[in-house]
Amino acid sequence: MLTNDILEAVKSYTQSMKNKVTFVLQSGEHSKRAELLNFLSGIAEVSNKIQFTERDLPGVLRSPVSFLIEAEGVDTGIRFSGIPSGHEFNSFILAILHSSGTDLKLDDSVKNIIRAVNEELKFEVFISLSCHNCPDVVQALNQFALLNPNISAEMIDGGLYPDLIKQRDIQGVPSVYLNGELFANGKVDTAQLIDKLMLRTPALAKTNNTERLPLQDVTVIGGGPAGVSAAIYSARKGLKVTLIADRIGGQVKDTMDIENLISMPKTTGPKLTAALESHLNEYQITLKEYLKVTDVEQGEIKVITLSSGENIHSKALIIATGAKWRELGIPGEKENIGNGVAYCPHCDGPFFKGKDVAVIGGGNSGVEAALDLAGIVKSVTVFEFMPELKADQVLVDKAYAKDNISIYKNTATKEIKAQNGKVSAIEYMDRNTQELHSLKLDGVFVQIGLVPNSHFLADVVERTKFGEIVINEKCQTSANGIYACGDVTTVPYKQIVISMGEGAKASLSSFEYLLTEGDRLEQLFAEQNFKSSAVAS
Repeated sequence: MLTNDILEAVKSYTQSMKNKVTFVLQSGEHSKRAELLNFLSGIAEVSNKIQFTERDLPGVLRSPVSFLIEAEGVDTGIRFSGIPSGHEFNSFILAILHSSGTDLKLDDSVKNIIRAVNEELKFEVFISLSCHNCPDVVQALNQFALLNPNISAEMIDGGLYPDLIKQRDIQGVPSVYLNGELFANGKVDTAQLIDKLMLRTPALAKTNNTERLPLQDVTVIGGGPAGVSAAIYSARKGLKVTLIADRIGGQVKDTMDIENLISMPKTTGPKLTAALESHLNEYQITLKEYLKVTDVEQGEIKVITLSSGENIHSKALIIATGAKWRELGIPGEKENIGNGVAYCPHCDGPFFKGKDVAVIGGGNSGVEAALDLAGIVKSVTVFEFMPELKADQVLVDKAYAKDNISIYKNTATKEIKAQNGKVSAIEYMDRNTQELHSLKLDGVFVQIGLVPNSHFLADVVERTKFGEIVINEKCQTSANGIYACGDVTTVPYKQIVISMGEGAKASLSSFEYLLTEGDRLEQLFAEQNFKSSAVAS
């Protein structure tokens, strides 16, 4: 498992460690314990700042394949139940580095919210080692634990605890429990975890005491290809730029295979996201990550309110908030999310090994999902509403070549049935004959496109009936000084390469606006601040 190349890489990472870190493994017997013991001892050997020991900690550690991390002899609150390999290997390495004193990658306002928690919070994160969304949740909660001694976070590999998975009736990952109760499941990110914490304890939103940013030239909302492109182009003009994003990468981060980004024959969403982040970090851009925009106040000076309670004042605004998975909106869908209804085949596919599932949607995402699932499940049935599949021909040919993929075209899904709390069948209508049919299955993966993330802009800019922001050829919206780009807009063809170009275009357009209006807006803001100060005194 630990090759020389991996160990050399880990050794280079640990050069920056400040404090001593100790892995404390629960004593006892388990079939996987020898493998975990070799894993931990192998990592410990790469640095004299890493130690490994065994201890009996009943009530603290779950089983003989559970361990915690101490920093300078103090429990950090970070626990792993299972071997953190696969996608969770990065979570493990980051836990070591952050425990040893490496700076946490969290905005100060987020840190203030987490530090203000004054009750005991015990998080359990059930993961699959093949899930590429799970590490984000594990890494976020590990950082929460390091920030506040009241918080602990445990990664639990569901594959090693089948009885516990059955007991809690878990059918999707990540599945997050807080103090023994379900807190979040399915596709969840750091921003959503923070929102849920503040919803649970509203007083946390009032703990923000970060220093207010000066007037920004450009504020970009959204961290996908369009938003990152817009921020970089603006920073290269020497402007004061803030980027607000619930996560860098956006929908790209959930895409496994990318083969149409020109100059890159093949890459993955996580790799492209890392490249976007690396490029972003080359410039003086204020990053407000894991936060959402709750309100935008129009006017010559735009006022953007964040979920942390902060206000950002900006001369120009670029909206690049992208889109989210579209829901079917039929009976049985929302009620069974995490119990057979899923939106991410990469994350939740392993839970349906040897079972019968359906994929709703015959576009690229739907057929790709069917192909991914075909190697795991017993059978996949693709339901497409239109008379023909919309996916690229190369994908369609691959799907028809699979013996365990069936394709039903010109069908309308009507209801998802469940028995004993789990999906049991899907009802659909043949649009040719209007006849209703039922198909027994265990899971439904919804892949029917995207919905623009523009709900918070209802009274700010003009939108279509589908929620897309209306823009002209220069990415200008109906509001002066507000621009938009990428999948959230009316621009046709939602593609990564198009979003990047649109982000650059929006930035250049806002720069033109600031050339004529920037100085006047600077003076206006100074006058407003002076009046506010005079009134306050």
